Amino acid sequence: MKNKLFRFTDIFKETIWGGHRILPFKGLEPDGRTIGESWELSGIAGSESVVVGGAYDGLTLTRLAEEGQSALLGRDNFARFGTKFPLLIKFIDAAQPLSVQVHPNDELALRRHGCPGKTEMWYVVDRAPGAYLLDGFSRAVTADEYAARVADQTLPEVLRRYDVQRGDVYYLPAGRVHSIGTGCFICEIQQSSDVTYRIYDFGRTDAHGKPRQLHVEEAREAIDYTLTAPEQRRDIVPNEPSELVRSPFFTTTAYRLTEPMTCDYAELDSFVILICTAGSCHVSCDGEETLLTAGHTLLVSAEAGQVRLEPQGEATVLEAYV
Repeated sequence: MKNKLFRFTDIFKETIWGGHRILPFKGLEPDGRTIGESWELSGIAGSESVVVGGAYDGLTLTRLAEEGQSALLGRDNFARFGTKFPLLIKFIDAAQPLSVQVHPNDELALRRHGCPGKTEMWYVVDRAPGAYLLDGFSRAVTADEYAARVADQTLPEVLRRYDVQRGDVYYLPAGRVHSIGTGCFICEIQQSSDVTYRIYDFGRTDAHGKPRQLHVEEAREAIDYTLTAPEQRRDIVPNEPSELVRSPFFTTTAYRLTEPMTCDYAELDSFVILICTAGSCHVSCDGEETLLTAGHTLLVSAEAGQVRLEPQGEATVLEAYV
């Protein structure tokens, strides 16, 4: 390909639970919108990222994948996914709690919706005082108890609650009931799917005074009722790759940089996504160079060999690939 580093347009999503932190985080002027999500890298139809700059300026992510194929995605990824980009990257600002929800796994999502399932992870970029989230059941729950607690609106009582700190990591396989709570500012890395079953919405109504649609019955089959072990905090060692998640769907590593680092992707056979969550750093590869600042995302093609990261002071960068 003519380029190995790709930047994309921001896709902002206004939500009833969103806040006002995303625009200033990205270095943009606040404009009064309650933005809940910024989609950083998306191949979802109707919300596709568009390349900014370089030889492929103006192409959607799907068109870029059609142009680059295995050179962009990697041989195995291209054989597995074709030109459908397999990951979706977001920043999420929760001024109010998101609904309690669940996502289907691959088998159920394909059967019902003709798309992949949705396994995801959260990296806590920032938090307001009292920020929390809900992740999985706090004890064993049956499908019948689930239905009863939805009916009497007590489902949150049997979900595990976490008081979050900056740098916390949560891995949420499809089927895990969850909710992002008030005050969380999160980077989300997930399968490329927009299927969500909303179970409980805290009695909220939309702009027209109507309750938002719930998907209680759809969720019943999607939920994994298995009790899972509590999450543990991951340590990020300065100037060393710190693996956060390794799964069949994506691998994510964090870099907390105070000095330059060279990442060797020559044998990886995958695209790489670099997400800056704090500070800024120069990213260079084969003569191309760009400044990656907090709140922005860069796609590195599978053709790239060595990529140089040079922090401007201190920077935190997440690396994700399939």
